Amino acid sequence: MSSEKNDASGKEVLSTGPVDVDSLTGERLAELIDYTLLRPELTIRDYGVFLKEAARWKFRSVFVPPYYVPMACGYLSASDVVVGAPVSFPFGYSTPETKAREAFNLLDEGARELDVVMNISAAKSGEWGLVREDFVNVVSAVREWQEANKSSHILLKVILETGFLTYDEIRHACELAKETGFDFVKTATGLGPVGAKIEHVKLMRSVVGWDMGVKASGGVRTWDAAREMLIAGANRIGTSTGPAIMEGFLRERTKRPR
Repeated sequence: MSSEKNDASGKEVLSTGPVDVDSLTGERLAELIDYTLLRPELTIRDYGVFLKEAARWKFRSVFVPPYYVPMACGYLSASDVVVGAPVSFPFGYSTPETKAREAFNLLDEGARELDVVMNISAAKSGEWGLVREDFVNVVSAVREWQEANKSSHILLKVILETGFLTYDEIRHACELAKETGFDFVKTATGLGPVGAKIEHVKLMRSVVGWDMGVKASGGVRTWDAAREMLIAGANRIGTSTGPAIMEGFLRERTKRPR
């Protein structure tokens, strides 16, 4: 199914189907990577180096802490790399109203993709009405901002933190995310008990189908790991080791028989 939604760079938000890893080019792989740096102990200089690498490799997007969104927007303004940021990171504890305000503020600062952490405790408590309210508030706020500012489509992903969830809870969360208008479901923050797992990616894809994205994030550090996630059904990879994934891919490609 083709998507009619474009992001801030004009690129299609969703792929038209499964990623064929055997026909991937370096350019296409880079467009599947959300290059991420969310480490509190690093400095402005470290984030500057990170942004330079993102521009060099032409990744789909960067994800940085809210504090660094203006810096990233300025640094990457001459590129097609989209600036993204997390909302209610890393535990999703914020109230629905707080999440909506945070999303609004990040968009005002220049972010054009948002990864919103689900209220994990509410989900584990079986309070699915609260989870739905949480989803509706942030999606509505973002679409309101988008309309008011005549913006291109703002990509919204919800982080489920699947390592804390049962299969039934993953399934229910995916159904709610699709129902309330998120563009992607995402496995993990990278700070939970486990990162992306192949069985979780497969389950998420089976629930949302191919008119919604699945982002594998958390522990995806090599091309081999990224390839397995793409084969399982992911069509976006979140990683802090984007250059290493690209280098691994390019090494493998040079070894392929012609």
